[in-house]
Amino acid sequence: MQTKIREYRAKIGITQEELAARVGVRRETVVFLEKGKYNPSLKLAWRVAQELGASIEEIFIFGEEDLEG
Repeated sequence: MQTKIREYRAKIGITQEELAARVGVRRETVVFLEKGKYNPSLKLAWRVAQELGASIEEIFIFGEEDLEG
């Protein structure tokens, strides 16, 4: 999975810490999300996208290999 969290965060000028506080997770979770090392729940993905002013599809990019299994 790839994400555009960092790019969208930069556009609105917030830190990982600020995004984490807004969506109710730890900063480390935002770090893992940005690196594509954590598959969020639908609820968390929606909250992140809402805070960044985008859709889930704009923020989270899934490839075929991410959908297998």
